[in-house]
Amino acid sequence: MANRLEGKVALVTGGSAGIGAECCKAFAAEGAKVVAGDMRPLTYEADGVEYMQLNVTDTENCKTVVDAIVAKYGKVDILVNNAGITRDALIQKMTDEMWDAVIAVNLKGVFNMTRLVGPLMMENGYGSIISISSVVGEYGNTGQTNYAATKAGVIGMTKTWAKEFARKGANVRANAIAPGYVMTDILKTVPQDLLDKFKGLTMLGRLGQPEEIAKAALFLASDDASYVTGHVLSVNGGMRL
Repeated sequence: MANRLEGKVALVTGGSAGIGAECCKAFAAEGAKVVAGDMRPLTYEADGVEYMQLNVTDTENCKTVVDAIVAKYGKVDILVNNAGITRDALIQKMTDEMWDAVIAVNLKGVFNMTRLVGPLMMENGYGSIISISSVVGEYGNTGQTNYAATKAGVIGMTKTWAKEFARKGANVRANAIAPGYVMTDILKTVPQDLLDKFKGLTMLGRLGQPEEIAKAALFLASDDASYVTGHVLSVNGGMRL
């Protein structure tokens, strides 16, 4: 079924590359007007996708971008909280800077965007908030105390928002996606022996592709998922860390 997002307006953070880029392209192909918010310019061209410079850690910048979208389109129907970073180290080697940087982007950034967009969705009576968590947020991972904390936090916030934004009868849904290891630019720097190990941890025996996460996001963004909220959709090939 084509054009599942016809007439919808979507904002995707971290939309310049990787999973965010694939979400932008998938949404636009289904008829949405898509804003890709990111610190860096787009690495692709796609009809229906426009770029706005966005730093999710900067509260004022977040408000400026959301205000600009509302001024142009009148609403935001879909928010994908995808922007994220890693600063990995065992806890005894993890610096304050490494902790603070990951918390600022992966946790506060998600809070910043949803605090602005969620209430607008409530006013409009409709919306889908999709936050990208991680298999690491579900099971933890050596060397990723900061990352695991943020991705677990995203799950807790998502379940809270599913309750908060559906109050007063608003049809606003909040869900999270927990990807496994996906072949984005980050993984392309990982040694092959480690990639092979990651593949071996999955039931399907392979790593994921960004498009596969985008398809899950498309489902949650569309009315196909009209009765799905407060859910964590694991898209990990059957992985257990």
